[in-house]
Amino acid sequence: MSIVNDNTVKFMTEYLNNASPVSNEAPGQRIWLDYLKPYIDDWGSDDYGTVYGIINPGKEYKVVIEAHADEISWYVSYIADNGMITVCRNGGSDHIIAPSKRVNIHTRHKGIVTGVFGWPAIHTRKGENAKLSPTLNNIFIDVGAKDKQEVLDMGIHVGCVITYPDEFITLKNFYCGRALDNRMGGVCIAEVARLLKENKVNLPYTLYIVNSVQEEVGLRGAGMIAHTLNADLAIVTDVTHDTSTPMINKKTYGDVKCGLGPTITYAPACHKNVIHMAEDVAEQNEIPFQREAASRSTGTDTDAFAYSKGGTPSVLISLPLRYMHTTVEMAHKEDVDNTIKWMYEILKQVDAGQSFKFI
Repeated sequence: MSIVNDNTVKFMTEYLNNASPVSNEAPGQRIWLDYLKPYIDDWGSDDYGTVYGIINPGKEYKVVIEAHADEISWYVSYIADNGMITVCRNGGSDHIIAPSKRVNIHTRHKGIVTGVFGWPAIHTRKGENAKLSPTLNNIFIDVGAKDKQEVLDMGIHVGCVITYPDEFITLKNFYCGRALDNRMGGVCIAEVARLLKENKVNLPYTLYIVNSVQEEVGLRGAGMIAHTLNADLAIVTDVTHDTSTPMINKKTYGDVKCGLGPTITYAPACHKNVIHMAEDVAEQNEIPFQREAASRSTGTDTDAFAYSKGGTPSVLISLPLRYMHTTVEMAHKEDVDNTIKWMYEILKQVDAGQSFKFI
């Protein structure tokens, strides 16, 4: 029986369809918190927008489960005299997929303005131009304006954030859409809180369910909240690459496939004793999982938590994802269920005061 129920899918749809670009996460955070509130005792937020729920507050031993709330986007960086708009990245947005995409330009006073990433017609790309491909220097947005002044009159200015309007769908056994990285992680940690509440699990420690901001620009939100909460253990969930699709080198990026379970990562930031505990929990509960290795860093919020204060024992559980940083990211439904179940069972295993020291 699936852990994700109809109410979860309703929340998932609203949460994923909402735009929450880096540094503009607040609308999505409100949706997430509204869903979470029935399952927590209290909540808090910081000045940059990271939001967290609290279960069993006031205990000396503190545990975090965490995902990040932000999605990649663009900024308006220049408006030409002819009204065409140049962009720069807000996070790791992929210029290759931009041409012919519709966009939403978020303005302060006039709401969302629709535009498109234009591109020269195939008929005009002859000779040397036949080799033309999208780069950050040649993609542009057209909002149908005759000149720069008309663009400004629409409320658009340098610094406006730009997102894609693509919406959440299902494809057979997959969830599909933009920003599954990592709002699907936000869904997972919220569902862990629901399971704890519905199953009347009494934790012997304080649990923080953390939805961090600004991961896509360098783990910024996690770095801030890790110091604020000063936790004793962090269980981070993010996404990882399904390497079974065409044009991905498994020797470089690992052998991971959607539908075979979430992954656990071996990396310097991932504490070996916490990894062993997580593996034991998965095996005891017959939760399928895959393994992968990172080199100097995981590139996820795990690094921020692991190296905060005097060091926080941390582990990374990742959801395999196809087509990361596109508008058609795909995650297998069973992997989502098993990610939720794995974190839930780990939390039940942790004791108050539990030490993960090697010596």
